[in-house]
Amino acid sequence: MAAEVVMPKLGMAMKEGTVSTWNKKVGDSVSKGDMIASINSEKIEMEIEAPQDGVILDILVQEDVGVPPGTIICYVGKPNEQLTEQNSSANELQVPKNEVAATISLEEPPANAASSKKSKETVRISPIARKIAESENIDIEMIKGTGPKGRITKADVEKVLTEKASETSHPPAEIDEAAKKETLPVAGMRKVIAGRMHNSLLNSAQLTINMKADVTDLLSLQREIKEVIQQRHSVKISLTDFIARAVVLSLQEHKQMNSAYIDNEIHLYNHVHLGMAVALENGLVVPVVQHAEKMPLVELAAEIKTRAADARQGQLSTDRMQGSTFTITNLGAYGVEYFTPVLNPPETGILGVGATEDVPMYKEDDLQRRNVLPLSLTFDHRVLDGAPAANFLGTIKQYLEQPILLLL
Repeated sequence: MAAEVVMPKLGMAMKEGTVSTWNKKVGDSVSKGDMIASINSEKIEMEIEAPQDGVILDILVQEDVGVPPGTIICYVGKPNEQLTEQNSSANELQVPKNEVAATISLEEPPANAASSKKSKETVRISPIARKIAESENIDIEMIKGTGPKGRITKADVEKVLTEKASETSHPPAEIDEAAKKETLPVAGMRKVIAGRMHNSLLNSAQLTINMKADVTDLLSLQREIKEVIQQRHSVKISLTDFIARAVVLSLQEHKQMNSAYIDNEIHLYNHVHLGMAVALENGLVVPVVQHAEKMPLVELAAEIKTRAADARQGQLSTDRMQGSTFTITNLGAYGVEYFTPVLNPPETGILGVGATEDVPMYKEDDLQRRNVLPLSLTFDHRVLDGAPAANFLGTIKQYLEQPILLLL
């Protein structure tokens, strides 16, 4: 029986996913687990796998077309298997109006056409590619399509834009140096992140508070135990792992921060699904450690490292990017101290971690050299006020300054 391949829901706030690339075409043979398409949504780009052995029977959603989660994007079945009338009806219902128009425009001109020159209406081009070309005043007849049967894709148009930008950044010598500029198209993951972050700021009441924690004793503890842990568990304990453990324990004490604002309701969670932001070459992803509240420090550290490695290698599965209840983002490696992280909707809070700094500090009457860690907490003021948010951040600070509590 033909299997339906649907657009996955990659997060509670996801409203639409887009097929970036089809790796297979109708009639191609596939094995279960083969990567058949790439999709993107919000901050995520991922591959869709074939659910069973067979062939691609039909593709319902074309490249660069966005559809809601749960929409059938293709069918995989046995060779020569016929789709049922119900399948065909679903196919017709799911084709967007703009895709229908594009299909009509792909028809070859009649043999008795007055001119042999192809018109803009008969150029094979995806709807999103046509839209970008029109907005940028690009003649689509001058674009070489790399898609099936010479179809112009969004990537083809973006390549032309990049070439134009390069020409702009290298104008003739007589042009004033001050007039030179470089223009880069906002596309792919960067475009998705831009839209998501803008929507996050528009649709929540975000406030950021800062605090610093003395992590001198924590760093000493890390040095003492790291070799033993690495030998026994093959895990290298980092400062980020201790911070993650402190956050998990604090979220269990301050449940209002471990929540989400959805449809004018506050959803409080007993579990902690911890999101750990990972920077990639072309954007940002947030792998999720599910049920972090059940993990001791060493197990949590191992899971964080596994998720980060999978993210950098493009091997994160769908279930590892869903359902985070709180996120940590760390810019300490870049020398940043305090900053303003943007909420990962619909979560209530996100913790920004800065670079550790050596400072002189009085401990009672003694002036000592101490290590201070900057912490920046952004929270949704619709869910809680400044005082409880400060208490939550203070609890994280307490755990970091009494690191033995993180091992219990």
